[in-house]
Amino acid sequence: MYKMKRKIIYFTVMISMLSFYSCSKDFTETPQKAVISLDNYFTNLDECQSFVGGLYKSFAAWEDWTQSYVRFTNEMSTDDAWMGNLNQSSSANYAFAFYTITASNAPWPLTNYYASKYVNILACNVAINKLPNTSISDDNKNKLIGQAKFFRAFSYWELVQNFGDVVLTKDVMSTSQLNKERSPKDSVYAAIVADLKDAASKLPATWTGNDVGRVTKGACKALLARTYLFMKDYKNAFAYADTVIKSGNYSLEPKFVNIWSCTNHNGVESIFESQTSSNQSYAVGNQFPVVLNARGEKWATNETSKAMDGWGWCVPTSNLEKAYKSEGDSIRLKSTIIRLGLPVYGDSIDNPHYRFDSTLNKSCRTWRKMYVPIAIRQSLTAKDGHVPLDMILLRLGEMYLIRAEAAYFLSQPDQALADINTLRARVNLPAKTGLTGNNLLYAIWKERRLELANEGIRLYDLRREIDPVANKKMIDVVMGTNGTFVQYNATSTDYWEKIHTKEPSDKGSAFIEGKHELWPIPQSEIDRSNGKVTQNPGY
Repeated sequence: MYKMKRKIIYFTVMISMLSFYSCSKDFTETPQKAVISLDNYFTNLDECQSFVGGLYKSFAAWEDWTQSYVRFTNEMSTDDAWMGNLNQSSSANYAFAFYTITASNAPWPLTNYYASKYVNILACNVAINKLPNTSISDDNKNKLIGQAKFFRAFSYWELVQNFGDVVLTKDVMSTSQLNKERSPKDSVYAAIVADLKDAASKLPATWTGNDVGRVTKGACKALLARTYLFMKDYKNAFAYADTVIKSGNYSLEPKFVNIWSCTNHNGVESIFESQTSSNQSYAVGNQFPVVLNARGEKWATNETSKAMDGWGWCVPTSNLEKAYKSEGDSIRLKSTIIRLGLPVYGDSIDNPHYRFDSTLNKSCRTWRKMYVPIAIRQSLTAKDGHVPLDMILLRLGEMYLIRAEAAYFLSQPDQALADINTLRARVNLPAKTGLTGNNLLYAIWKERRLELANEGIRLYDLRREIDPVANKKMIDVVMGTNGTFVQYNATSTDYWEKIHTKEPSDKGSAFIEGKHELWPIPQSEIDRSNGKVTQNPGY
């Protein structure tokens, strides 16, 4: 596997120098190798596969939380999560959660993330440009190029959601090519669609053996469905989501809690997930169960083998919990949020009353989707970043929600209701009936919130959804002085959130409409482009 020799600067990557590193499956488990020049690389199938295998790691980087942490600071920027940790100050977390972020002093999660996305894109460009000239078979060549195009598309998808217009390049860039202007978001979306369609044509529907976990045709089509939804191309969003649902390659996990499980890698609902392992020989674990786990775990018997003392960042809000309770949605609530002192759903025998330091957690809640069961903890030789919890990036449940929303905008309310009711039936909720117009749309969006909480989509949803009554983006409705979330917290009687004032309860009140719908381009990146890269409005 490879790792780009990375610097946190605008595109500055020494493309002639690559170091290799691994992921958890055989197709990505390669010991670290010496530095190799691209001039004499890609000479055989093993080298081609190793290079493309490295794209999996550089895209996700779950073992290096400093590169991917923005995915959870983004959660803190919504109505779903607080900063959480009351024992440590963090200007980086505060800047996101409380909307004090600036361009000139962009927090390190943003600058790291921006750079890491372009490191992955550059590596994808290397693969896409080099592989056609190799001597490997056309079948292998197409499969490898397809995987590279998927990751290039996904990296650009994430950049667009966070920054809007971004620099678009498909070339193997050198330092003499740094001064490029941002491309309009529509042009970037067009490039994403083109990459995903071509990748889908090159990749198999399934992989077998040690290749299970690689990108598939279905993953490309699922990301196309999501992309078209965000583009408001509802006809294509419906078509691609429908194709994935009807492909027969995926099915809904019978028990919602099992979707995110250390023992259910690449489960029946998973369309694409980042592979992890507890193998200490490789840096292939997931650090976020530690970063997000409760701080100050306590055990009456002092069994240290049970403890996985976390950092306590990004904790669920009572506002999210209330959303579940308003639907009587006890299964998804227990599968998503753990409250102090209550049994852990699915692990209640070993953890009947989850105990942690109540003085260190804003809401005294933590994420069930990031929880590691006691039996798994006790089997780990190190409880740090080597946690074998895969990160699911695309799953079938989302496809039902995409098809439902697209159906609504295509004037197919019966189909929209049928799709959200499919998900509700899985968690033993009664079917919604008779909903039309705005009420149906709000119901679909609420199902998205309840189904996909803490899966990295909430902020992006709030930024794209247009409230049909207020006629503005939902993020503008939720945040700001008069935002629904801000007003909720002003009058909330939740015991823990009320007494823990070290993290203020006015989160979101500094939000400025017309500015904070996107993050700023780090000023350092603008400077390095000699001003060719422009700034987002308001910064």
